Amino acid sequence: MTVALELAGLEGAASRLETATPQEVVAWALQRFGAERSAVVTGLQAEGVAVADMALQVDPQARIVTIDTGRLPAETYEYVDALRERWGRPIEVVHPDAALLGEYTSSFGLNAFYGSMERRLDCCHIRKVEPLERILRGVDAWMTGLRRSQSERRATTPVVELDLEHGGIAKVNPVASWSEEQVVAYLAARGVPRHPLYAKGFRSIGCAPCTRAVAPGEHPRAGRWWWEDGLDKECGIHHRPQIGDARVPGSNA
Repeated sequence: MTVALELAGLEGAASRLETATPQEVVAWALQRFGAERSAVVTGLQAEGVAVADMALQVDPQARIVTIDTGRLPAETYEYVDALRERWGRPIEVVHPDAALLGEYTSSFGLNAFYGSMERRLDCCHIRKVEPLERILRGVDAWMTGLRRSQSERRATTPVVELDLEHGGIAKVNPVASWSEEQVVAYLAARGVPRHPLYAKGFRSIGCAPCTRAVAPGEHPRAGRWWWEDGLDKECGIHHRPQIGDARVPGSNA
């Protein structure tokens, strides 16, 4: 069951927190919802790791969750261990539903996501969205690393919003107004390591088959699902793109 969030009250908090620091936003979320009924959900990119570090400063018992899609780069698994050592505590790892994943790969193949936008979104749903939905069924608020400057779709991301797609819980985006440089500076000041793939030219990091480094001047998310035309580079966790928003060259998707 989620907390009985009053829309007016949440909107009031959202308005006040628009000018707050990310650390103040995180502190508000943990005080408002508690460590037991909130979670920082991160794909271990710099932004989400910064939010997780802020949360642990407020409450060492804050819940930090990541999703192992089963197709992550080896560097990501190494990074999880590096963060465990840095923070001196476990990181909760959630996995896709084995039956759903088995049905998908048996029906379409291991790399069906390269063939069409529809199959790619199906893969993202099974490996990322469905595990997230399981996580969020047990909380009243979740914190993310979304930033407005990451993409056009994310440009209007509020600091606090009502997440109706997940049962009317609160979605808190503490670093929404920050730049990439501010996130990097925060982690450096705190002595928190960044994902090792950043040093290899990656600007946005996801599953190994679906992520590549970007060239200088390319959009930071150009390395995500790089074989698809279109700018709506989303997996469905924050926004589910329409099939027409992007296409796979040479396909009808």
